[in-house]
Amino acid sequence: MLKTQSKFISGTYPSTDVTFLLKIVTLEAIDNASKEAAIQSGLRHYSEMISFESVPEAGYMAIFYEAMSVGAARMGREVAALARSISNQMNGPITLASLVRAGVPLGVLLKRALSRMGKDVQHFGISVIRDRGIDSNAMRHIIERRPIEGLLFVDGWTGKGAIATELERSFHSFSAQPPKLVVLSDPCGRAWLAASGEDWLIPSGILGSTVSGLISRSILNEEVTGPEDFHGTVRWDHLMSHDISAVFVDSVWTHAVTALDRNIDLAQWTINDRSSHQRRSRQAINRIAAEFAVENTNRIKPGIAEATRAILRRMPQIVLLSSGEDAELAALRHLIREKNVQFQVVPKKIQPYRAITLIRKV
Repeated sequence: MLKTQSKFISGTYPSTDVTFLLKIVTLEAIDNASKEAAIQSGLRHYSEMISFESVPEAGYMAIFYEAMSVGAARMGREVAALARSISNQMNGPITLASLVRAGVPLGVLLKRALSRMGKDVQHFGISVIRDRGIDSNAMRHIIERRPIEGLLFVDGWTGKGAIATELERSFHSFSAQPPKLVVLSDPCGRAWLAASGEDWLIPSGILGSTVSGLISRSILNEEVTGPEDFHGTVRWDHLMSHDISAVFVDSVWTHAVTALDRNIDLAQWTINDRSSHQRRSRQAINRIAAEFAVENTNRIKPGIAEATRAILRRMPQIVLLSSGEDAELAALRHLIREKNVQFQVVPKKIQPYRAITLIRKV
């Protein structure tokens, strides 16, 4: 049996909500410009570095709370619809493996919903890193304790499918079956189950650790993670007084309970849904790559959440928007003004996405 770490963490969530299969590490933060240069030069992989996460400023948080007040009801309904569909399709024990960090709020809510429905369900937070794969130690920890047939991976949304591709590639080491990915929003058509393919403002998508248990994105750096360790994470304790992780999921949960009690229709995500969104997503990415002479599509960050996070964590060249007035793009427009980022309103060019951020070539 795999030698596991003696102390498991749940971040700032109750321990009944999630177990993070991550190693707490200390790593010196690097500024965004230096990080971008190291990534694009090939000198270092993005997972080897971390940027400092600052306190979200008051104006931005006001936009988040507005997004939460509007979006919590929809997210709650979709959590219930997904949970009912999972319950209907899965026999036996269910294990949720949320991809940190974006999958964690949805995973917490699905775990609560499935538990409420009487299911044998456990929830872990694990790391999947583009070009590096799934955390194999975390996977072994799970499958030594839970049947792999009931394993579902959870993410908040899909962008252009890079992480879905990584998941599919690395999961072959553990199963001959393809991985089952569950998301709220699947505009690129790569999920096994999704509530919709619409690129909508998922409130947790526009914040970082303060809505994800105060952990950083995952780290894979041999200076702090060894061969028997889980992938690493930095705990952002300086943000403790600003943490709303539990507040957010509790707010959404009240709506999920109402939807469950009303026996909301099951979420359905068909082959036709997936193929249609795959085609439209590829067309959008190809259009942007051609227009801006992008050789490495990792520089293209599609979808409201990915476009927002790219401005916060990377060096943006331009942001492409579907509308200059859309309320669901308020956080993006705020960041564009604050950071003086160039933007264009080009709705037809970026469909099915409502926003795309292009990372600056350095």
